[in-house]
Amino acid sequence: MRAVRPCFVVGIGGSAGGLAAYLALFDAMPCDTGMAFVIISHILPSSAHSLLADILLHHTKMTVQVAAAAMPILPDHVYVIPANTDLRMQDDAFNLDSPRTMNKQVDIFLTSLAAAMGPRAIAVIVSGYDGDGAEGCRHIKAKGGTTFAQDSTATVGEMPQSARATGCIDFVLPAAKIAQRLQGMSAVSS
Repeated sequence: MRAVRPCFVVGIGGSAGGLAAYLALFDAMPCDTGMAFVIISHILPSSAHSLLADILLHHTKMTVQVAAAAMPILPDHVYVIPANTDLRMQDDAFNLDSPRTMNKQVDIFLTSLAAAMGPRAIAVIVSGYDGDGAEGCRHIKAKGGTTFAQDSTATVGEMPQSARATGCIDFVLPAAKIAQRLQGMSAVSS
């Protein structure tokens, strides 16, 4: 029997300072939205990705796991990008390439998310250096999806500011308010 497809897949991109945003978002996010959440974070060292999954377990009742090749993307699950990989969504599962493309993992995932989910794709760009995620937001918007950028509450503003500079961001909010808006989108889709 085929698993139920998430009503939306939310790609969350961040880097330096992103942990505080992830925790604020999941502290405010109910566990039964029908959405799937994929965190694409520039984290070193490689052990930090599994630590991020462990930390998130204390901030959500959703299932949290490090993504793996061919793993199906299920509703009410949180996935964390594995170390040193580029993660893509292909059909309803993950595809991994290693080694990673330096500081382009968010763009790579969001572009594949846009192609796979169209208007059911959501991008969230939070705290981090550099401009990764901006191009991915363009793809999400071009396919009819929804885009968010963290506001001035971002510890490091470069990633959300670069996303906003594209003109493709629908909402600029603190992480907890992004969670509220996502919850509203989920309720409308049910």
